[in-house]
Amino acid sequence: MLGLPWWTGIILGVLISGSATLGDLTESMIKRDLGIKDISSFLPGHGGLLDRIDSILPSAAIAYLMYLVIVR
Repeated sequence: MLGLPWWTGIILGVLISGSATLGDLTESMIKRDLGIKDISSFLPGHGGLLDRIDSILPSAAIAYLMYLVIVR
């Protein structure tokens, strides 16, 4: 993807930052509705394991979809 125009990086950055924020907010909303602080106890004191990947998962999906759209 290094040979692509500069504006594709801006689009990808905006989409990934937006999806990361929405993923984090969605997971926080689920925890708030369930009335729990930590989803998992694998990493005590760090908000649980899902807090570590809640913004990565939707961002990876968006990055893959953008890759398919832009490169193909």
